[in-house]
Amino acid sequence: MPNPGRPPLSGHTRVVGVIGDPVAHSLSPALHNAAFEALGLDWVYVAFPVPRGRAAEAVAAVPALGLAGFNVTMPHKEDVAAACDELTPDAAALRSVNTVVAGRTRGDSTDGPGFLDALADDEIAVGGKPVLVLGAGGAARAVVLALGRAGAQVTVAARRPDAAESAAALAPGARVVALGAADPSGFAVVVNATPLGMSGGDPLPVDPGALRAGQAVVDLVYHPANTPLLTAARVQGALSVNGLGMLLHQAARSFTLWTGRPAPLDAMRAAATASLAGR
Repeated sequence: MPNPGRPPLSGHTRVVGVIGDPVAHSLSPALHNAAFEALGLDWVYVAFPVPRGRAAEAVAAVPALGLAGFNVTMPHKEDVAAACDELTPDAAALRSVNTVVAGRTRGDSTDGPGFLDALADDEIAVGGKPVLVLGAGGAARAVVLALGRAGAQVTVAARRPDAAESAAALAPGARVVALGAADPSGFAVVVNATPLGMSGGDPLPVDPGALRAGQAVVDLVYHPANTPLLTAARVQGALSVNGLGMLLHQAARSFTLWTGRPAPLDAMRAAATASLAGR
């Protein structure tokens, strides 16, 4: 089927976007505008640089400017959660929002469900399986919540015990171990939500020699596509998965919340791949 293309911008064009500080690096405009073009929708997605501390003003601008909504990236996710009229259960549990939908401003978090969607693409099952999550920041918390709801047996490993305990509380029965003591060999899935290993001289978050064939190792980093942890996982025979799938699927869920239409994932993936190739 030929690509219908997006209609010319006009006074009828629906506007969505992403707020962040900084935000110029975001892949989201490329992903969503490719999706609008693929479906022939009269929508446009733009990046809004919003300084730290002014997220509540951005939420208030949604009805004032007639926006259909927006995505949220660092450092605004918690402030946006506090400013929305209502929150979905995921956003309320995380106290964090990555998607705002217009009307009575409704805050949602599509990161965790998008993570599970990405695992499903790679036929990685987590229900009833032991899963190790490395890190306890915002992305890790969204992953832990989603894994818990999917029935995984979650263990959280982080440098700060209080942060690890807080993240583990999001998944029923989740355990906590110190990051340096985490042995990945007994887990079906290992998820890295830390930046460890990305800078020269940094240690990997786990002993690479303890990784093994038959397990999946997921790094939430999507650029570069091959992180040091994923390279080590492949050497050990494990399945390695980067964070591009999670990025695509969380965006696809936002797209559907705004438009009511299934997202054209192939078009979004092609746009992401092309954008990353130019970096």
